[in-house]
Amino acid sequence: MGRWAWMGRQVVRQIWFRAALISLFGVGLALVAAFVGPYLPANVHAQLGQDAVGTILQIMASSMLAVTTFSLTAMVSAYGSATQLATPRATQLLIGDPTSQNALSTFLGAFVFSVVGIIGLQSSVYGDSGRVVLFSGTVLVVAVVVVTLLRWIGHITGFGRMGDVIDRVEEAAGAAMQAFSADPRLGGRPAVAVPEGAVPVFSETTGYVTHIDVASLGSIARQRDLVVHIAALPGTLVHPTRPLLHIEGDAGKDGETLEKTLASAFAIERHRRFDQDPRLGLIALSEIASRALAPATNDPGTAIEVLNALLRVLLHLPPDEPEGEELAERPRSTCRARRSTTC
Repeated sequence: MGRWAWMGRQVVRQIWFRAALISLFGVGLALVAAFVGPYLPANVHAQLGQDAVGTILQIMASSMLAVTTFSLTAMVSAYGSATQLATPRATQLLIGDPTSQNALSTFLGAFVFSVVGIIGLQSSVYGDSGRVVLFSGTVLVVAVVVVTLLRWIGHITGFGRMGDVIDRVEEAAGAAMQAFSADPRLGGRPAVAVPEGAVPVFSETTGYVTHIDVASLGSIARQRDLVVHIAALPGTLVHPTRPLLHIEGDAGKDGETLEKTLASAFAIERHRRFDQDPRLGLIALSEIASRALAPATNDPGTAIEVLNALLRVLLHLPPDEPEGEELAERPRSTCRARRSTTC
């Protein structure tokens, strides 16, 4: 996965993205009624009371604000419960839960739609046809809110509980382990000994490597006739004195610019992510089991469930190294398949 595609995927997972998107949809739906109404046929009218739509919108606005506040409180409580009972590493999985994000975004979008609709009615923006369109949009929003609320009620009963956290961590660890099993070198060639004349490239910041754009590194290596030796796989803590990679070949006069370009292929953040880091899933599962076996908790059943989850995750590893593409077709960057045992 390229760097921009990976960054776009991270943005889509954020809760504010869906909330903003659905809120904009609500604003657009309320404005469409004002602009489309005058263009409707003259016979498209309905005997709606003067305050029929306004009353419905006021009820929806007040109720959706309360439901949004309640949903946000429930989500924050689930995050805190997972942090205390399981492991703080699982919080990012709960924050990225699509069902809770859709529920909160839908409630917020319905509230914004109601407020914009009320403002339009008070400003006399809607005519007779406009009120018909606004009423139809209100009915549609109410139906979506009811369906979302029913799903949210069924989802919140287990959201953030111990079993839910274990399942989420297992799913994330299993996906990362399966991707690692299919391509342990992230698309690069097998690692070889780094020659003595290779130039190390360091990071200007301190943090964990969360993503490597190996395709970009390979493209630069082919253009400049270089061999890139990757020294820090995802999950590795790097700092200004620990190299990200080594360059074998003549970097030319713009060597410093080339080093910055190669270093930009590494995404470095303060916290680790599960996507390309299968070790993080194993660490999170082991933390859950260790906390369950603590004298203050004394919950061997949870530890047994974690052992079963670890077994299912480790079964994604094949007994033999998978056969991938021909080495000539792979990028000219070498990645070490064996990861350090230091987590």
